[in-house]
Amino acid sequence: MERGLAALTGATGFLGRHLVRALAGRGWRVRILTRRDPIDPLWRDLEPEVVVGDLFDAAALRALVRDAEVVIHAAGLVKARRVQDFTRVNRDGARAVAVAADGAHLLLVSSLAAREPHLSPYAASKRAGEDAAREVAGGRLTVVRPPAIYGPGDREILPLFKAAAGPVLPIFAEHARTALVHVADAARQVAALAERAPEGRTWALSDSRPEGYAWREIMQAAAAAAGGRPRLIRAPDGVVRALAAASVLQRLRGGAPIFTPGKAREFLHPDWSVSAEEVAPGLPSSEFDLSTGLAHTADWYRAAGWLPHNL
Repeated sequence: MERGLAALTGATGFLGRHLVRALAGRGWRVRILTRRDPIDPLWRDLEPEVVVGDLFDAAALRALVRDAEVVIHAAGLVKARRVQDFTRVNRDGARAVAVAADGAHLLLVSSLAAREPHLSPYAASKRAGEDAAREVAGGRLTVVRPPAIYGPGDREILPLFKAAAGPVLPIFAEHARTALVHVADAARQVAALAERAPEGRTWALSDSRPEGYAWREIMQAAAAAAGGRPRLIRAPDGVVRALAAASVLQRLRGGAPIFTPGKAREFLHPDWSVSAEEVAPGLPSSEFDLSTGLAHTADWYRAAGWLPHNL
């Protein structure tokens, strides 16, 4: 079925790369905003229209959204050196796209972390982005909050697989529940939401277990995917916080660490489950559960040379 034009920011990011394919697969003509003309193996048989620019290039944004039926804002920062960087991209960028998308359905890809904005600068910036977009777009806005997304191409979860092949693997927050979703499933669900009329609603994504997983389950599945048999040891909350505090040294050296004190608070939060009321009815079923999704990810890492074949 042929559809109209879907305009997309963040197309070269982890989720965005898969979103281009999912949208095209559902019949959309896809136009993307990027700083340079992209080449991506996922798009070998696709030809998305390209607008060169960024979130703060008003002319590029106008070109991106021209004649679009839906504007999907998936660009954002997941790590940054400074709070101001999170705010500028995740809040001010969302506002800029909402202003440009005047009249079109705006689908904002936020994060489940926005549910708890007090936990981290990242979570606060994602919630601020929702609020800023809502002020502009009102009922034309649909907010999508994915939980932790993993899958092929994700560099942030790669250290987990390397650790899972070792002798010891830590378990965080023994009684916490964490929803997860494979990137391909997340992309299919977002693409399905793009077809719906806007209702001013906020929805969460998940795999077939919206109630989430215990950290022990996650670590066991990661170890199985990596081919390891580590001993699982509960990491005291204080140790987790201390390790995160060391990220200040990476900042001083000019880096943008992912495991910050705020991220540690997110890790230790007891409830990242998704309630039935948060899930939009009628979304595509997940193709990957935790075990098959992590195994699929590990296989991709090996094929890409990110993990040795003996793991």
